[in-house]
Amino acid sequence: MSNKIGEVIESTTTGFIAEAYELYDLPPFGSLVKITDPSAEIYGIVCQAGTASIEPGRRPIARGKDEASEEAVYQTSPQLMKLLRSEFTVLVVGYARDEKIYQYLPPQPAHIHAFIHPCSPEEVKRFSRSFDFLGLLVTANAQVPAEELIAAVLREMSRVQDDPRAFLVTAGKSLTTLLGGDYQRLRAVLGRLRA
Repeated sequence: MSNKIGEVIESTTTGFIAEAYELYDLPPFGSLVKITDPSAEIYGIVCQAGTASIEPGRRPIARGKDEASEEAVYQTSPQLMKLLRSEFTVLVVGYARDEKIYQYLPPQPAHIHAFIHPCSPEEVKRFSRSFDFLGLLVTANAQVPAEELIAAVLREMSRVQDDPRAFLVTAGKSLTTLLGGDYQRLRAVLGRLRA
């Protein structure tokens, strides 16, 4: 596959951190990505992204005071492209083995240096036929509020559906079951589903 966008640099059973190959070329928040592992494909949701110095504890300094544009900063300081890196964090929401998708954690974490690929619209449609993965997102210990993440995921997935509105209505019904006892959280997610 030639559409790889990054590589795993840290991995656990529940997720992984990846470094993007190109500075600032990050997958959208809430998008579905995958790793093709020798034994399975691991699916995950992008839940955090950022760009920082490659040296921990060393922050970039402002360089654009005398420049006309952000692009000019990079042209006059080309070394910046090598001193910064873009990373994204992914929550694992399932895996596929022998053409069957399982929407729960895989038996093994992703390998370090595994390649990350964005999922095609067809893959997103296939994965989103079931909403069992929402249970993992509701209970996820992510750096962002679960309501924001769930809404972003459903908005992203709805964009590739034949009937986006029907997809969101069905997703909302699944969320009602998951969050039925927590009206405020349910309302927060449903209120954010408008793209």
